[in-house]
Parts: sequence; C-alpha cells; structure tokens
Amino acid sequence: MMIRLIPKVFFNHLSEGLDLFVGCLGFEALYQDESLAVVARDGAKAYVVESPEFAAKDRPEITIETDSIEALYAEIAAKRPLLLHPNAKFVETKPWGAKEFAVLDTTNVCIVFRQW
Repeated sequence: MMIRLIPKVFFNHLSEGLDLFVGCLGFEALYQDESLAVVARDGAKAYVVESPEFAAKDRPEITIETDSIEALYAEIAAKRPLLLHPNAKFVETKPWGAKEFAVLDTTNVCIVFRQW
C-alpha cells in the first residue's frame, strides 16, 4: 500500500526553501542539517534540499489538497500576502470544480492549494 508521495524540492540556498515552507506555509522542520531539511504539516511532507545545480534545472509546481482551503488561505494571506501567486491570489472555483489558490516564492516554486 502506498501511503504518501513526498517531493524533493531544490533551492540555491536552504534558507529559501525554509522561508517558503516554514516561514510562509507553517510547516515544521522535523530534521535539518547544512543542506537538507525534512518539513511537515498536517500529514504533508517535503524534502527541502540545497543544490544550486538542481535548482537551476527544475522549479516545480506542487499541489497540496486540503479540506479547509478558506482557513488556509486566510492564514497564508495574513502572514505572507506578497507570496500569493499573481494569477491565483484568491480562492476561486476552477472550471473543473475545485477551489484553488496558489503561492509563488522568489525562486519560482509554485504551491497550489486545492479543495474538491
């Protein structure tokens, strides 16, 4: 049985990834060394990795499904409104029926929040 998919997200500097996941999204660092952090919140996890080589090759878009999109939006909009994605800065129902909003950090990592 598969339980969870955990992405590895690369940044030029570990601090950039921690700013997004911990500072903006409220994740907690479960582990951290000089070049790797394991972050988690409410069952969602990610590996934040310092690697300028791989950061230059891939700026991912990651989707996190939620059952409380309005509360999550209010939290993030109050804490870090400048990171709300310019094309998805409000919760809105998409043509496919899901409610969504997104954040975009300074390195162009995009996190989409979705509620079906």
